[in-house]
Amino acid sequence: MPTVALAVTDGMLPYELSVAIEVFGTDLTHLVAPWYDFTLCGNGPVRVGRFHLEPDHGLDRLAHADTVIVPGWADTDREPPADLVDALRTAHTAGARVASLCTGAFILGAAGLLDGKRATTHWAHTQELAQRHPAVTVDPDVLYVDNGDVLTSAGKAAAMDLCLHLVRRDHGSAGANKIARRLVTPPHRDGGQAQFISTPLPAPDNHPLADLLPWAQERLNQPLTVEDLARQAGMSSRHLTRHFKHLTGTTPLKWLHTQRIRHAQELLETTTATVDTIAAATGMGTATTLRRHFHRSVGVPPDTYRRTFRP
Repeated sequence: MPTVALAVTDGMLPYELSVAIEVFGTDLTHLVAPWYDFTLCGNGPVRVGRFHLEPDHGLDRLAHADTVIVPGWADTDREPPADLVDALRTAHTAGARVASLCTGAFILGAAGLLDGKRATTHWAHTQELAQRHPAVTVDPDVLYVDNGDVLTSAGKAAAMDLCLHLVRRDHGSAGANKIARRLVTPPHRDGGQAQFISTPLPAPDNHPLADLLPWAQERLNQPLTVEDLARQAGMSSRHLTRHFKHLTGTTPLKWLHTQRIRHAQELLETTTATVDTIAAATGMGTATTLRRHFHRSVGVPPDTYRRTFRP
């Protein structure tokens, strides 16, 4: 029987913790057998939001688990407890598969388990995770990342996606589908699907691109080039690219592409415009081009995205 240990300490996020307990801590042998031998591990009583938990075992028990799950961590500005970090390192060295849900990635990062790997977390914290752990390749767009022995998920609902992904790895698609049906949740969202997020502009201030970014957003239907942007900003293309990289973390053309996709999302969410009309409004040219780029960026076709937000 595979063993799953949920590593807990004060300050975990209740939702992500409850998702892991619901999936792995409930006896579902009537659906899939053998199911998991589940245990809650923490050094002493644990406060989670307004609730208190009494762990079954200490953190040293993590080293005996096949899979260790770390729920979301509420205070990402604070260093996680050293005993939890050490226990995760020991468990991983002993051969455990370690998965974090949402901001639990910060605890895996503190343990060094993400170094040299791709990882994700809730989109609002991806930049912070990347800054704190430069040896980690942080992907801000995906629902979850599977590195084999180390897995990370985005926020909230993506925690369920990753838990079902683990079930699918262990028990196959048929087993995961049975569990998803019981939980009344979609049986499979691929990890590469994009988080449904709004990409904000940098806060308005006196940065060199303060006037250029809104100017470009108002002209997304036009075939803008780097030279067009540089001319409008009154600087060389190289200088413009350097400012873009510093301010947005990406290149001018990639930023433009992201804004076009985001504008397409907005139009799909709020209007009944055809895909051809949206393609023209976002500078994509044709519906075929929009569908290709939208699916590649968001993970689902435009029509599927629209049905998600406009049933």
